[in-house]
Amino acid sequence: MKYISTRGQAPKINFSETLITGLASDGGLYLPENYPNLSTDNLEEFRNLSYSDLAFAIMKLFIDDDDIPHDDLRNIINKTYTKEIFSYTRDNQDSSDITPLTKVDNHLYLLSLSNGPTLAFKDIAMQFLGNIFEYLLHKKNKTLNILGATSGDTGSAAEYAMIGKKGVNVFMLSPRGKMSPFQTAQMYSLQDNNIFNISIDGFFDDCQDIVKGVSNDLDFKNQNQIGAVNSINWGRIIAQVVYYFKGYFSSTNASNEVIDVTVPSGNFGNICAGHISRMMGLPIRKLVVATNENNVLDEFFKTGVYKPRTSDDTYHTSSPSMDISKASNFERFIFDLIERNPDELRSLWKKIDQGESFDLSNTGYFGKVSNYGFTSSSSSHQNRLHFIKLLHKKYNLIIDTHTADGFKAAFDHFDQTEAIPMVVLETALPTKFEETVMEAIKMKPPRPDGLSNIEQLPQKSFEVDNDINQVKQFIESHS
Repeated sequence: MKYISTRGQAPKINFSETLITGLASDGGLYLPENYPNLSTDNLEEFRNLSYSDLAFAIMKLFIDDDDIPHDDLRNIINKTYTKEIFSYTRDNQDSSDITPLTKVDNHLYLLSLSNGPTLAFKDIAMQFLGNIFEYLLHKKNKTLNILGATSGDTGSAAEYAMIGKKGVNVFMLSPRGKMSPFQTAQMYSLQDNNIFNISIDGFFDDCQDIVKGVSNDLDFKNQNQIGAVNSINWGRIIAQVVYYFKGYFSSTNASNEVIDVTVPSGNFGNICAGHISRMMGLPIRKLVVATNENNVLDEFFKTGVYKPRTSDDTYHTSSPSMDISKASNFERFIFDLIERNPDELRSLWKKIDQGESFDLSNTGYFGKVSNYGFTSSSSSHQNRLHFIKLLHKKYNLIIDTHTADGFKAAFDHFDQTEAIPMVVLETALPTKFEETVMEAIKMKPPRPDGLSNIEQLPQKSFEVDNDINQVKQFIESHS
């Protein structure tokens, strides 16, 4: 299994090299040369596996034994997916299930993804990434300076996954004042010497642009051993693929059935894993992209025009982890949509990198979007309040603001008379966005033990100008 860049001008590499490299040397994102192809019989073989066994069965399809010995891979996976690490559960859920499924109504389900240490879906991939990074760095006798950007959940998930990991420093950029108080406290309260929280005056897209700019400076990247944990890192994507399979098996009885999946999406990483799963043969009929007021992705799936917005045109919303107007993983899907033509991809992203847009509506490609199962919806603050209220009143279920965006989109595309399961992917626990949840239902959502006063803990962060050179200087002086 070799990996190629979406932009076609970087050498083919193996899985472990994609982990360490992050962004390809030509600025593209890595994808496998070919997706593994699973039959109905293969799916039935996977159906009753435990989460860790399922993760091993799927991941080994993407990782050669002579790259990472499969015995070592199994050990890393077994170390990652334990009921002790993914210990938080709702009533009557089994923590050993890692991603338990809740039946909300007839054919409507919620896939719980927030049982990990930072109470967000990012933990599922990031805990794996932390363990496999440590394994590879020890094996290669290397160190790594991880540079990332977060709109709220990636940062804390990455930092909690990298605490105490040998040979790893984390430099995490976040938009100043744009995260919830809980999200901010989760990150900034960490005092570990290998964790550096960098506060940038701007939006997530500004942070992400700096990360990509640093990664595209190959001399600086190599001299300072820069790596990535954002969902541009392929390791994040394959770890997320696993729970699509788990959600499918939990909501069906046989592998000739189909499901629909709704995914709250900002940077397109989570739903990109759904796209990969579908390409592998998982019977997903619809992939519903749920956006908030920053609805650039919804605009594309409705019109064929992809027009990222500037920071000045990006809204600060009550689902802040999706306050993103330039979805980096979208490049992976477009690469598949345009039949893996790297020349065409480079032409399209040259426009994006120049602050422009592209329009596929008249190219023939846009008509093929439905072949990949994609559809979309957007929502507003009032929609979020409505669905938080609805889920609490009708189903006694408290959800966070992003998951509320997901339910709004799910109801837009859900027909109970079809008897096709609709699985909504959870983003985070509602306590991370307490203010809006309280506005909706007039009560505080429950918090796991030990986190009742996290906002009162001492916080440490570094304010750095919204400037790539300032960030480079910070990395050099602190690594």
